[in-house]
Amino acid sequence: MAPPDDELACIQNSPADDTEAFAALVKQHQKMVHALAFRMTGSLADAEDLAQETFIRAYRQLGSFRGDSKFSTWLCQIAVNLSLNWRKRESRRGEIHSKWAENAMAEDNEHGELPDELSRHVQTALNRLPAKQRAAIVLTVYEHCSHAEAATLLKCTEATISWRVFAARQKLKRWLKPIAYE
Repeated sequence: MAPPDDELACIQNSPADDTEAFAALVKQHQKMVHALAFRMTGSLADAEDLAQETFIRAYRQLGSFRGDSKFSTWLCQIAVNLSLNWRKRESRRGEIHSKWAENAMAEDNEHGELPDELSRHVQTALNRLPAKQRAAIVLTVYEHCSHAEAATLLKCTEATISWRVFAARQKLKRWLKPIAYE
C-alpha cells in the first residue's frame, strides 16, 4: 500500500533539506512511534530516546524508503529494530552489573569481610532493580557521587538521576520491608 499523496510529498521533499516536510512526518507519526517504543521498553525516558533515534535514523535513511508499504510501517520497523537492540544492550549491561556485584562480594569474602545476612538481602534487592536504577543508586549511595556527577557518568540529566534514585528507593523499601521487622 502506497503512502497518501501529502505524505509522499513530504517524503520526497525531506531529502532536499525541507525540514518542514520532515517535521510534518514526525508530527504525524510521533505518538505511534513513542507508544511502540514505550511498550518495548516500559520506560518513558528510554521510549523518548528510542523515538528520537527512530526519527533520526529515518531521516538519514529516507532515500532507502521505496514506498512499497506505508511510511508508518517502515518507521515501526526502524523503531522495533532499535528497541530490540536496546533490549540486548540492557540485558548485557544487567549481566555485567550482576557479575560485578558477585565479584565484589567474593572479593570481600577473600578479605575476611563476610557479608552479613542484611547485606546479602540488600545486594539481592539491588540486583533486582532495572540496570539504570541500580546504576543511579550505586553511584549516588555507595560511590557518593552527586546527582550531577552521576548524570555525567550515565549521560543523562540530573532530573533523570533523581527520578531513578527515587524509583529505586521505593522498590528497595518495598522489597526490604519484611527484613526490617525480623
